[in-house]
Amino acid sequence: MFVTVALLLVSLVMITKGADWFVESAVSISEKSGIPKIIIGATIVSFATTAPEFTVSAMAAYLDHVEMTIGNAVGSAICNIGLILGSIVAIKAIPIELHGFTRKGAFMLGSALLLIVVAYDGVVSSFDGFLLLAVFVGFLYYNYRLQRAIFDGNENVREKLPLSHMKKDIILFLTGAILVVIGSRILVDSGITIAEWLGVPEMIIALTLVALGTSLPELITAVSATLKGHQDISIGNILGANTMDIALILGVSSQIRPLTILPQSLEYDFPFMILIMILLLVFGITGKKLSRWEGGLILGVYLGYIAGLFTLYN
Repeated sequence: MFVTVALLLVSLVMITKGADWFVESAVSISEKSGIPKIIIGATIVSFATTAPEFTVSAMAAYLDHVEMTIGNAVGSAICNIGLILGSIVAIKAIPIELHGFTRKGAFMLGSALLLIVVAYDGVVSSFDGFLLLAVFVGFLYYNYRLQRAIFDGNENVREKLPLSHMKKDIILFLTGAILVVIGSRILVDSGITIAEWLGVPEMIIALTLVALGTSLPELITAVSATLKGHQDISIGNILGANTMDIALILGVSSQIRPLTILPQSLEYDFPFMILIMILLLVFGITGKKLSRWEGGLILGVYLGYIAGLFTLYN
C-alpha cells in the first residue's frame, strides 16, 4: 500500500508538471500566432488539460472498469466548475466576455444534456458515442470559424510567426503530454488498488480521488493563468475541458466498449452536473462577471455534492 500511495503521488506530480508546461507553451503560442487567448484556452489548453481524463477513461474502458470511465469524466466536469473555478472566483472575481462565454457554455451544457438523454436507457452505446462526438466536432468547427473570423476581419492582428519560431513551445507541449499519459496510467492502477483497499465503491473513488487527480492540470492552469492575469484562459479552458470531458472522452470510450450507467449517475451525479453548469452560466451571463460570492456558492454546492456522495452511496 505504501508503494501504491507513493506511485499515486508521483503520478500527480507528473501530471501537474506537464500542466505547467502546457499553459506556458499555450500562452506563448497565443502571443506568437496572434490567436486570442480565449480560443487558445478553449482548444489547445483544453486538449492538453483533458489529456489525463481522456487517457484514464479510455484506459479504464479498455480494462473493463466502465464505472471509473463514467465517474472520472463526469466527476472531472463537476470538479472543474465546483472546486477549481469556484475556488478561484471566491478568491478573485473574474470578468466575462459574453460572446465567447455564452457560445462555449452552450456547447458544454448541450453535451451534458445529450449525455443524460442517451444514457437514460442505462447504457451509452457506440451509436450514442457518435452523437456525443458530433457535438465535439461542432465545438471544434465553431472555434475554427471564430479564429478565421478574427484573422479575416481584424487587420490589427499581427502576422503569424513561422513554425520554426515555436519549436521550444512545441517540445514543451509534447513533453508535457508524455508525462500526462504515463502519469494517468499510474493513477488508474493506483486508484483501483486504493478503492479495493478502503472498501469504497470504485464509482466514488472515480468521482472524487481520480477526478480530482486528473483535474489537477485544470487547477494548475486556472491558478497560474489567473495569477498571471490571463483569466480569459481560465474560463475558456474550463468550458472547453468540460465539453471534451463529456463529448470527446465518453464518445471515444463508448467506441471501446458500451458504457453501463449506474442508477446513481442518473439520480444524483448527472443532476448535480447540470445544476452546477447552469449556475455558472447564469452567474456569468447576468452579471457579465463572476463575483466572489458566486464563486463561494458554486464551491459550496460542490462540497454539498461530495458530502451527499459519501453519505448516500458509500
